[in-house]
Amino acid sequence: MSKFWSPFVKNLVPYVPGEQPKLSKLVKLNTNENPYGPSPRAIAAMQAELNDSLRLYPDPNGERLKQAIADYYGVQSSQVFVGNGSDEVLAHIFHGLFQHGRPLLFPDVTYSFYPVYCGLYGIPFETVALDERFRIRVEDYARPNGGIIFPNPNAPTGCLLPLEAIERLLEANPDSVVVVDEAYVDFGGETAITLVDRHANLLVTQTLSKSRSLAGLRVGLAVGHPELIEALERIKNSFNSYPLDRMAIVGAAAAFEDRAYFEQTCRQVIASREQLVGELQRLGFEVLPSAANFVFARHPGRDAEGLAAGLREQGVIVRHFKQERIRQFLRITIGAPEQNQALIDALAGLC
Repeated sequence: MSKFWSPFVKNLVPYVPGEQPKLSKLVKLNTNENPYGPSPRAIAAMQAELNDSLRLYPDPNGERLKQAIADYYGVQSSQVFVGNGSDEVLAHIFHGLFQHGRPLLFPDVTYSFYPVYCGLYGIPFETVALDERFRIRVEDYARPNGGIIFPNPNAPTGCLLPLEAIERLLEANPDSVVVVDEAYVDFGGETAITLVDRHANLLVTQTLSKSRSLAGLRVGLAVGHPELIEALERIKNSFNSYPLDRMAIVGAAAAFEDRAYFEQTCRQVIASREQLVGELQRLGFEVLPSAANFVFARHPGRDAEGLAAGLREQGVIVRHFKQERIRQFLRITIGAPEQNQALIDALAGLC
């Protein structure tokens, strides 16, 4: 702690990302990265951008990327916002749309960056308990609030809220912004972007880090009513007018344009997930229904922290959370088939 810190800094509780180990020969199943590489078209587009134009600033509005996203989802480019990873997009949302003095609502088991942003921007919040099967109950959000946010599928549980339930939530909260954080939706869900033209209070966020295999590029987006997008643009242009570089814009646009590769790799991850669920169940694990590129599992006869430590000793890394309600669960990223098999082989010796 330094005397030069601003007063609020000492009370911040920063987000702790998943471990990025430096060791080689690890089976890394802890950060929900895609086991398959980016679209070859995306790589080619970025390589083509490595030229003398790098001396020039990128397009501050990322218009090529916005149009590619708009074309993909059948919306107007004025309904699209892009930023440096979905975490930056979410930060602008918290700053620009949730500071109303009333509590923000989100699940008690969810993405742990949400309370961090609340602390950063001084936003009061209340957590809403998932049910006994770790599902969101929309009726529990029928209370005064200054906004609602949740991942769909939820993280770290992987459980999916159907679109009809999301629409009921929107209709019950017409005076609040409802943000659906769709980092994992492409692995088994249906996007709520189809609802944005009917609900002016809906904002949907996505990332290219998961289903489009571009975690190293840092590109995120939001889709919603143009007035909500304008708020984010005002925040962005008061913070960093150039959040995406030239390679990010062209690479992300090409990733959206290459639908065939995207759909193929999503199918591969989904097939691997279903196979892994079966293998885990054969080892005695309870596995929550997942629509994501990870599973959330616990073993009735084994301590999760001990299992995570035992796996690590065998070169397999998964994510374990300390939160009381989920401390007996492991979050396991869906890897390539050989990675999943290494996990199962290691667990077989521990269970």
